[in-house]
Amino acid sequence: MQSSMVASIMAIVFFAFCLNEVQARPTERFDQRTQMCRLIAKPPLDWESEPWGTGGKKFREVCKSCHSRESDSGAPFLHAESYTSAAWNRIFFKRRKKCARDGSWDVLTQEELLLVNDYLYRNGAWTYDPNDADSCG
Repeated sequence: MQSSMVASIMAIVFFAFCLNEVQARPTERFDQRTQMCRLIAKPPLDWESEPWGTGGKKFREVCKSCHSRESDSGAPFLHAESYTSAAWNRIFFKRRKKCARDGSWDVLTQEELLLVNDYLYRNGAWTYDPNDADSCG
């Protein structure tokens, strides 16, 4: 009886460990521009890289003003899952997109740009986990 209880406890601990390690959402992001590792799953960046944080808010305020379906600016529609996390990182590092070159990003501070990149990186394509309590799935 005691050996089966120990085996059950070990199985539960192992299962909990596996769930923690298989989390789909990224927990850190290496920013090539600053050459720093950003811990986006720990305070204060965890809050700021969510839709309700500065990153999500600035994406909606600044980026979506042109990149929405209702916009007549000619900019393509974008949402967080338009690109993978790695692609969002490339966009913010290389800055080859028209809006990065034409000064549209100049309304954002460098810290706000980092937070928008954190938000998009954390919520990019293929990062959604329907079983994650964080995602309301």
